[in-house]
Order: sequence, then C-alpha cells, then structure tokens
Amino acid sequence: METQFDIKELLQNGAIRNELELERALIADRKLRILSKKDSTFKELRSNLRDLIEEYESKNWSGNSKISDKKILESDVAELVAEKERLFIQKRKNLIRTKLKNIGITQQDFGVLLGHNNKSYISELVNGISPFSLRDLIVINRLLKIDLTDLVPTFLPQDERAKIKSSIKKIDNPNLKLSKEDLELV
Repeated sequence: METQFDIKELLQNGAIRNELELERALIADRKLRILSKKDSTFKELRSNLRDLIEEYESKNWSGNSKISDKKILESDVAELVAEKERLFIQKRKNLIRTKLKNIGITQQDFGVLLGHNNKSYISELVNGISPFSLRDLIVINRLLKIDLTDLVPTFLPQDERAKIKSSIKKIDNPNLKLSKEDLELV
C-alpha cells in the first residue's frame, strides 16, 4: 500500500495513473517550484513532473474527455486525501526542524546521521518529495524522540478502507470490530 508519495517512482512509471497521483504531483510541483529557487538541481525534476501532469490533464480533463459526476467525486476525494497528506508532511517537517534546531544540528548533519550525504536528497525527504525509509523513520524516532505516529501517516486511501471493511464482513468475527473513526479519511 502506498502511503507516501515518491516522485522518483512516479517519474520512473512514466505516467500519472489516477486522480490521487495527480493531486500529489500538483502538491509536489508547488514544493519543487520553491525548492528549485534555492537549489537548481530540482529544476529538471520539476520539469519532468510538469510534463506528466500536463499529459494526464490533457488526457483526462480536456474538453474532449468525458467528465462524469463519478470522475468529479474521485477528483474531490483525491484532493482531500492529498491535502491531508500535505498537512501531515508539513507537521512532520516542522517537528523535525524544531528538534534539529533545539539540539543544534543542521539539516546536512541530519543527513549524515541518516546515512544520506546528498543535501538535495535530504531536502526531498524533509519536504515530502521522496519518502523516508523505515530505517530513517526509526532513526528519527530514536535520535530526535519524535513519536512514530507523528512520523508515519496512519490514514488509508479509500480503496484500502473499502477492502478492509469488506474483509471484516467476510471474516464475520464478533471480536474483530473497528469503530467508524478507525476507517475514516479525516
């Protein structure tokens, strides 16, 4: 299950496949616009991402494509999920930066602690352009004393929530119960 956006994986796939990927790509594009002003290595990444966005939008949202109510609803839900992810990543970024500042460590030193020496890659991780590895998150948890629930997104995409609900009904075990909040989007 994909819980974090990975721009390099998206570019490797060579196409945006659905509305959620589009919304995530649009958020990443805005972040890359800002990052590329500070570090020109992000310009090519942003350009490639913009090409995928334009290709998806012209295929799925042009005057020639059929835009149904279902498609609009899918887009609205994807926008909500992507915004929730963006807010989570922003909160995580602020927590990490605050902890680093409090203990007097630069972002570059932070990269060395995680075993990443590429300054732009650390920026990608902190800004949510690329996902932290599980190892990175454990190191952050241990070194910076940030709770894992603040480091790992715990919300599920709609299709995953539907599969879980269906599985619970199929298993039909009275000891297996989830509250409505357990499977809510927000």
